Amino acid sequence: MIELRDLTKTFDHFTAVDSLNLRIESGEFFGLLGPNGAGKTTTIGMLSTLLLPTSGEIRIDGELLTRNRKDIKRKVSVITQEYSMRQDMNMDEIMEYQGRLCFMPVREIRARTEELLAFAGLTEHRRKTIRKLSGGMKRKLMVCRALLTDPQILLLDEPTAGMDAISRRQMWNLLRQLNEQGLTILLTTHYIEEAQSLCSRVALMDKGRLEDVDTPAGLIEKLGAYTVDQMDADGIHSHYFHDRQEAIHYLSRLDGQCTLRDTTLEDVFVEQAGKRLSQEPDAPVSRRHSK
Repeated sequence: MIELRDLTKTFDHFTAVDSLNLRIESGEFFGLLGPNGAGKTTTIGMLSTLLLPTSGEIRIDGELLTRNRKDIKRKVSVITQEYSMRQDMNMDEIMEYQGRLCFMPVREIRARTEELLAFAGLTEHRRKTIRKLSGGMKRKLMVCRALLTDPQILLLDEPTAGMDAISRRQMWNLLRQLNEQGLTILLTTHYIEEAQSLCSRVALMDKGRLEDVDTPAGLIEKLGAYTVDQMDADGIHSHYFHDRQEAIHYLSRLDGQCTLRDTTLEDVFVEQAGKRLSQEPDAPVSRRHSK
């Protein structure tokens, strides 16, 4: 279990994370969503101890997480946005290098490498150097490297950034399998479809503060499960409804090109971002409405 208690991080006079209180249960697949600058990556940085909190605390299974608590840090593994692997090494060398850094016995490193490369479907590519791998293969190898020490918690910061649609779906399947095996996963992503597909709960962040926490379905229901999109010269105007018959009735009274569809988590995200923008000085008024 992960507990964030009044977690705050400031850089000079800028507050990146502001009094964040959050509890993530063991075995949960949890998503952090928000616009650029919301504080998602900073939160991951503190959970990985790469950044130290300005105030507040993080507890893992009730124990305070600090850089000196190697026993607690071993429970957590992180995958960053950047490819952080030497280009002249092959997969076996990457895995052995990581294992030695973690003081793992060589026999254990090699046994885990066999298991993880097979699990990720990478065995036939193990002799290729990193520079010859596709983006999807590199991301999968980063997952394997992160799992080498058998962590209980996996932190993923934009894990499918830059991947094509097929590779992204393959990564989703890999992560689902890991979560089904009991691994706690905390994900940040800009692909809202990814969060809706994978996460049991998501948190919406903005300007370092927690805006809402719920299941994807719960957040959608709050906005309205049905959406009527109305297209005109100014663009698309979206109207949200809790009742399908009410949405159909509204649609029947509109002229021009209009559609009825299910509301998505992306609609929730855009609506929240639009609300924030409409509250900023000199910002244009949002055209998205709820019914």
